[in-house]
Amino acid sequence: MKKFNTAAIVLALASAFLPLSAHAMSPSDEARVDPHSVQCAFRQDAPDQHVVVRGDTLWGISGQFLEHPWCWPQVWGLNQEEIRNPHWIYPGQIVYFDRAAGRLRLGTPIGDGSSSSQGMQRRIRTQGIDDQAIPSIPSNIIEPFLTKPLIVSENELATSPHIVAVEEGHVNAGKGDKAYVSGDLKGETMFHAFRPSHPLKDPVTKQIIGYEAVYLGTLRITRPSKSADVASVAELVEAKEEIGAGDRLLPVPVTPFINYVPHSPAQPVVARVASIYEGVSHAGQNQVVTVNVGKANGVDVGTVLQLYHFGGSVVDATDKKKSIRLPDEEYGNLFVFRVFDKISYGLIMEVRNTVEVGDIARTPE
Repeated sequence: MKKFNTAAIVLALASAFLPLSAHAMSPSDEARVDPHSVQCAFRQDAPDQHVVVRGDTLWGISGQFLEHPWCWPQVWGLNQEEIRNPHWIYPGQIVYFDRAAGRLRLGTPIGDGSSSSQGMQRRIRTQGIDDQAIPSIPSNIIEPFLTKPLIVSENELATSPHIVAVEEGHVNAGKGDKAYVSGDLKGETMFHAFRPSHPLKDPVTKQIIGYEAVYLGTLRITRPSKSADVASVAELVEAKEEIGAGDRLLPVPVTPFINYVPHSPAQPVVARVASIYEGVSHAGQNQVVTVNVGKANGVDVGTVLQLYHFGGSVVDATDKKKSIRLPDEEYGNLFVFRVFDKISYGLIMEVRNTVEVGDIARTPE
């Protein structure tokens, strides 16, 4: 399978790796993890070590050592809590391939003043991100999708503040224009504007599983109203699409920092691609899709699923009345980065073919 270019692609997902001294594995842990399994085999051309540099991602680094990058938790012996709350890895640290133990180790270069007799000093960094830490998710690709679009129920936006009018003489508002807002702002000053879009249907059941609220732009409240019957004044600071009366507003949330380690789902998952972002019919590398599984199905941030096209059918050449179904074709991976109850957003990774609505996304094999 083609691997990501470490410097070019995404998902740093989860930075750091951590069998440091406080997380050293016991012999029983070693016995439970089989890094030589078919699924979690090391690459034959795996290097002896990798010096971490700015621009590295967890996915990219693990792809240098492992046939399947999502096997990182098994190889490091991480438990579920460590997957969800990884420590950080910094430029200058070294990932070592301990071939005898079939493990990866994290250390610092000899001669840096903190190395041990084995040539590495294991450290734990539990503080927040600083300007030296390797980020878990490259913001230029993932950040726009962490707070927008939004999956909502049919009536979820019904009680949120809304635009009642735009600047006089305008049908719709654009960047720099005024808009007038009605509703309880709850003291907030920055809002995202949304418009409910087409319902998302489960490709299997055909039932509606949510509505994708399309992000329109961002507004700043410049003059909040002091009375419920008087509109507040806002200015559009960003307009992705035209904004008009009736569009709904939600406070701008703090952008979450996704730091989960890429991993297989905790339980078997068989999902289907429900939609491709912005309604296109096909998607490729680094584009975003939704799948019809979520928290209710045991999916969390960092879950990796393999993508498959359905296998076609052929007529048996020896029996024209007999039809044989061909195996499903595996063609890439999907990294889940945002999870709702029944729907998740995923980033397309390492694909050798185009993604279509209805394709299968299931537990890696």
